[in-house]
Amino acid sequence: MTSPTRLWSGTLSEYSEFIEASQLYNRVFRYGDKGLALNSNLLSALVHNGGSAVGVRSAEGRLIGFAYGFPGTDGTTSFHYSQAAVVDPTHQGQGIGRMLKEQQRQVALSWGAKLMRWTFDPMLSRNGHFNFNSLGGVGVRFHEDYYGRERTDRLLVEWALDEQADPYAEYRQMRPPSDFDQNAWGTAIEAGALRWIPIDAGLVAGEDETEAISWGRANLRSTLRDLYADGFVVVSCQRADARTSAYLAVPSSTATAPVKG
Repeated sequence: MTSPTRLWSGTLSEYSEFIEASQLYNRVFRYGDKGLALNSNLLSALVHNGGSAVGVRSAEGRLIGFAYGFPGTDGTTSFHYSQAAVVDPTHQGQGIGRMLKEQQRQVALSWGAKLMRWTFDPMLSRNGHFNFNSLGGVGVRFHEDYYGRERTDRLLVEWALDEQADPYAEYRQMRPPSDFDQNAWGTAIEAGALRWIPIDAGLVAGEDETEAISWGRANLRSTLRDLYADGFVVVSCQRADARTSAYLAVPSSTATAPVKG
């Protein structure tokens, strides 16, 4: 395994680097549609105008991680929006994602941002664990068909960039039950004031959509829609057993007063 101490991370700024980033992006996400590819001019403009285009290189100089983003607002709150972060499959699980997010954090702070936001497919439990338990983000909103096409439901993650106490730290340490029935995947399981949401732990980005995956996705969509309508936020995603991971949703008003469930 490559040691993270031997890796380079920093801002990408050259045309050749943007081409490398685009190739890595398409390879990881398995995009065949040119309409979903990256544009080198766009990446260059982001670097010069409040955005981020950052990468991680192996000891041999190969680009193995890439992330990009831009300044955003929802009309009341300003933030740095991270559109995508990708890691070469042969280097996943080696801390590359954290390096990318930390580099992106530094760029965002240099432009004056205090928050970062991004979305991810809630069917991908490894992404959920990284976003919530590794980085300390909070799933503040659920969007159905975020990109205007089927199977693009997304959780919106918000990450505080300044050093402050994590109001959900105690929740993130809670372990899910280990006796979830697979028929419960995608549904909310009450635990006092909290809700566990078990999902398939084995799905990866780009996997073919089977009937079973579509069934779980429909269940999860309905569950998240209802939970967010009721004022919950998602703060954790932990492995329950070999096949199941579970999200933990808590009432947003309990950020400073954890409720044991």
